Amino acid sequence: GACACVTALVISGQSTRRFCFEAFLPTDKKERKAVLEELKDETRTTVIYEAPHRLQKTLKELLENLGNRNLTICRELTKKHETAFTTTLGQALEHFCATDPKGECVIVVEGKSHQEKARETQEKWEELSVEEHMEHYLSQGIDKKEAMKAVAKDRGISKREVYNEYVK
Repeated sequence: GACACVTALVISGQSTRRFCFEAFLPTDKKERKAVLEELKDETRTTVIYEAPHRLQKTLKELLENLGNRNLTICRELTKKHETAFTTTLGQALEHFCATDPKGECVIVVEGKSHQEKARETQEKWEELSVEEHMEHYLSQGIDKKEAMKAVAKDRGISKREVYNEYVK
């Protein structure tokens, strides 16, 4: 028979190259929080099942944890009233707060882009001063020249800029 996970993934318009299937998120608060935390940096498309009476709560938690990613909400798959609603997490939450969801839902969320992950990593490094960033590598036993190369790469700047900032 039909499989809601694969059917939703195919009709969602989201990337089908790599995906993870979460089924229903856990009801236990600690376990649910842990799963949502893992999904923050997930680059694969994520497929989640949800009951209509819990859809608003789940969309809110996804928005808070993943940011305003693109997604498709598929309802009543392989039935007469099948629908696929492609939008963002924020717009979906707004829509389903105004309109009561009906029917079992499959949420297909786009993964975090590799560019976004790289940008977040670079921003994390930029929170440190160049000196603190250098100390991070020097404390690991890396020599000064290699540390400067690593800092320059992490920050997306030239080694000369690192040198000028570090030697001050």
